[in-house]
Amino acid sequence: MSENRKPLLGIVSKLPSGTALGNSGKTHCPLCLGLFKAPRLLPCLHTVCTTCLEQLEPFSVVDIRGGDSDTSSEGSIFQELKPRSLQSQIGILCPVCDAQVDLPMGGVKALTIDHLAVNDVMLESLRGEGQGLVCDLCNDREVEKRCQTCKANLCHFCCQAHRRQKKTTYHTMVDLKDLKGYSRIGKPILCPVHPAEELRLFCEFCDRPVCRDCVVGEHREHPCDFTSNVIHKHGDSVRELLKGTQPHVEALEEALAQIHIMNSALQKRVEAVAADVRTFSEGYIKAIEEHRDKLLKQLEDIRAQKENSLQLQKAQLEQLLADMRTGVEFTEHLLTSGSDLEILITKGVVVERLRKLNKVQYSARPGVNDKIRFCPQEKAGQCHGYEIYGTINTKELDPAKCAFPIDIERAKQTASFTLLCKDAAGEIMGRGGDNVQVAIVPKDKKDSPVRTVVQDNKDGTYYISYTPKEPGVYTVWVCIKEQHVQGSPFTVTVRRKHRPHSGVFHCCTFCSSGGQKTARCACGGTMPGGYLGCGHGHKGHPGHPHWSCCGKFNEKSECTWTGGQSAPRSLLRTVAL
Repeated sequence: MSENRKPLLGIVSKLPSGTALGNSGKTHCPLCLGLFKAPRLLPCLHTVCTTCLEQLEPFSVVDIRGGDSDTSSEGSIFQELKPRSLQSQIGILCPVCDAQVDLPMGGVKALTIDHLAVNDVMLESLRGEGQGLVCDLCNDREVEKRCQTCKANLCHFCCQAHRRQKKTTYHTMVDLKDLKGYSRIGKPILCPVHPAEELRLFCEFCDRPVCRDCVVGEHREHPCDFTSNVIHKHGDSVRELLKGTQPHVEALEEALAQIHIMNSALQKRVEAVAADVRTFSEGYIKAIEEHRDKLLKQLEDIRAQKENSLQLQKAQLEQLLADMRTGVEFTEHLLTSGSDLEILITKGVVVERLRKLNKVQYSARPGVNDKIRFCPQEKAGQCHGYEIYGTINTKELDPAKCAFPIDIERAKQTASFTLLCKDAAGEIMGRGGDNVQVAIVPKDKKDSPVRTVVQDNKDGTYYISYTPKEPGVYTVWVCIKEQHVQGSPFTVTVRRKHRPHSGVFHCCTFCSSGGQKTARCACGGTMPGGYLGCGHGHKGHPGHPHWSCCGKFNEKSECTWTGGQSAPRSLLRTVAL
């Protein structure tokens, strides 16, 4: 196999004048921030200096992925699920993206060298007039020239020695200042197994570059070819992968742009809603503070009113007490010290005064009480458009004043009544929250109370419903503060629901009975010729179809027939069961 001496792709391609060569991200380490020194390419395609990677703290991991797993993005949501197998190995985290990097057996130094970064570092050094570059041969003096044949940077002394040797006499030497416009001036890539040989061949079986000594030795039976011959095939496969990756880049960039737009919209929306919240809160706080001031003023007015009443009552009682003491002291002095004649002379005045004092009406209790309550749950209307809660209530419920303005009416199954609560002055309470206790017990079965439901209407009224199961007389207790309300306890008579009719619904008795003379009707109508029932157009006929048993006109009504006896009107309230 003869060697085809062709330059590698892109080795000496010149950049257009004025074109900048990348940025500091291609030449500077993300950790030490200096120019790359022996840069290593991580599986996530980030480049870091070898010494910087060696300073990272390694950790032991258990790899549950397949043998061909990609270490560029551990746990990534884009990674395909592969058959799991357990194997322990050492790993580090990429200092740029935090991706897990599984180190090969040789450690950090076994990672791939980033030759592109090496080339960029050299170009960066050239822009600084060669500062930082040392001779590749002596590793001591600064570089002045470069051998384009050997791809070596040489100092002045080594350059002269290079020209004196027979093998390198005709090598092309170029000044460093003349290389500033080149895109690539990298060193030749040497074989890691045979450091004296350059990697010029590619082993298809092992899928990696090799040198001539490798082909003779370890890769003797493997299909190998020059890199210039296989680069097109492998380059095309990389380009195909690149074509499939580029749309994802565009899609992700578009997604990030949409996220940026949404984030901006979110921030604006949050600021707008926050402004609304502040405006609402400030208004609400202002309304609450105004309502607070009104409540405090109302409370002060109540205090002043009650205090004035107490002071007035106090003054009246003090005056009455003084009058009483005067009368008692004068009378006692008269009876103990006065003569018979003196008593008889002043008896009329004294008796008149004492009688008048004894007739004076006064209350031994304070005319007002200290019943003042704050009800924070009660609605207090609106203030500046905001619903406000909290009222001051001075009314005290008086069970003796409570009544049933809505009488108990007949119901189908559930009976109900409404309790109206009032204070001592007879005014409606106007609020709820009182402990109303209701008990409904059959008169003959006191151990079987009826279940009752008390609904607080929050306006001083309470809706009380119950469902008796059997007909009979029931006793109803309604208590507030363990005191019976007005009329409690009272009785209720429960009768069966919709008593059925025992007769017929007819136009007249003559028609429904087929002309029988003895047939009667509850309407009381009769017919000439000895007919005891009603007939059309005859005396007593109501002129409407009706029930023969009770005389009611409504066909779906309840029968009120009492068995021929006139039952007296019951004084008990009745409901239907």
